[in-house]
Amino acid sequence: MADTFEVGRARVTIEDTVRVAREGAQVSIAAAALERIAQGRSRLDELMARGERIYGVNTGVGGNVGISLPAEKMELLQHNLVRHLGCATGQPLPNDVVRAAMLLRLVTFSTGASAVRPELTEGLAALLNRRVTPVVPRYGSVGASGDLMPSAYIARVLIGAGEAEFDGRRMPAVEALEAAGLKPIPFAPKEALALINGTTVMTACATLLWMDARRVLEALLSAAALAVEAMEAPAQPFDAWVQEQKGHPGQIAVAAFLRDMLAGSGYTRVSSGQSCYSLRCIPQGLGQVWEGNQDGRAVVEREINSANDNPLIDPETGALHKAGNFYGGHIARLLDTWKIDFASMANWGNALIALLVDDRFNHGLPANLTPEPGVNSGFKGMQLSMTSLACAVRQMAGPSSIHSLPTEQYNQDVVSLGMHAAVTAMDALECLRNETAMLLLAVTQAVDLRGGEAKLGEGSRRVYKSVRRLAAFQSADRPMEYEVAAVAALIVSGSLAN
Repeated sequence: MADTFEVGRARVTIEDTVRVAREGAQVSIAAAALERIAQGRSRLDELMARGERIYGVNTGVGGNVGISLPAEKMELLQHNLVRHLGCATGQPLPNDVVRAAMLLRLVTFSTGASAVRPELTEGLAALLNRRVTPVVPRYGSVGASGDLMPSAYIARVLIGAGEAEFDGRRMPAVEALEAAGLKPIPFAPKEALALINGTTVMTACATLLWMDARRVLEALLSAAALAVEAMEAPAQPFDAWVQEQKGHPGQIAVAAFLRDMLAGSGYTRVSSGQSCYSLRCIPQGLGQVWEGNQDGRAVVEREINSANDNPLIDPETGALHKAGNFYGGHIARLLDTWKIDFASMANWGNALIALLVDDRFNHGLPANLTPEPGVNSGFKGMQLSMTSLACAVRQMAGPSSIHSLPTEQYNQDVVSLGMHAAVTAMDALECLRNETAMLLLAVTQAVDLRGGEAKLGEGSRRVYKSVRRLAAFQSADRPMEYEVAAVAALIVSGSLAN
């Protein structure tokens, strides 16, 4: 039986989102959630029946809020909302990001505050379950009234507009629906607005980035531990007592990770001297990155479980709330801080490769980690590529959220740029992951040149073996791009230390 995740039963976690977005878990909607959704819709129907003026239902949106609409134009407005936003650009977002965004919209709808019909919610769940994935370009959102444009590309597939991927092929959405055994669902009043108005796509990116960044950090720390052993450096700097005198939980956790990696190592030594900072200060230098990742979970999961569109209707009282939960400030700031952390990690990896390949500093290893330097250049090219990637990550580390510009008739006069932060964070993490894969190849080469796996610590040996299953010792120069890709894929999978 396929794994099934029930929306609306309990708070949704990052891991729940990954189950649906990447592992193909089926989605169902809890009965209590369907009742809340129906109740919220009923409250909206009551307001419309009383002739209340409701933003985005019988008025224009944004700068057009002062324009009232007759009843016969209300459904047309909803369809026009997704039509006029069909001007995004760039390469499509990855399918797992789009699937995560679809799930997150269902979570928002399960609060009942969006006032959509239960059948619309079930239609969105059907897209996920039948694996109809909208094609969503990367650029177009300013993250203020939420991710209007990318969310519109998702929403319009429900009515059979735009494009979607189904069964491995990109096709017109109407054909994808038909192939999946689904029918278009026309929008009722407010429904398109509820679909597009929120932090859905930036939060989907942040959710998956949280998981991916954690795996890259653990891979980088694994490579750093192997570098400590390849350089026969002391392990005393990672003693628990030392970290407790500083007190930062991330530093304490990173040192514990390194001790687990180095347990039983025959390479680390007791020394009256001191190793360089890239080997000695790993807990102090990357502990804050560990903390940033851990602390980010709460921010992401609060946003996942929020009602983040406008207007909101209290399904209990019927009160209409016109506010700004669609603003992506929390996620934008979080992603901007992660980008800085990615740059710190990239710098650390670049420092380690510089140490390993230089025979002035690597304690007797051959230049560029090749047994026959001169005729062979060994890891010289790898260092160049790693430095290029580190520079790219640093360039992308600039904050997005400070670059606000007024738009949309000065209604959106300050914007979060959360989706810009998300796109650059995704690109930066890809560069960092590839850099880390190269460093893992380099440190396993250095270990073999030093004496092999027999003297490695328990955790280090597991990582070493995982890398060596994909890439043999480099006895002479060879292209290694496919090995880099294979190790990067191993990091993505989270199975590096298995």
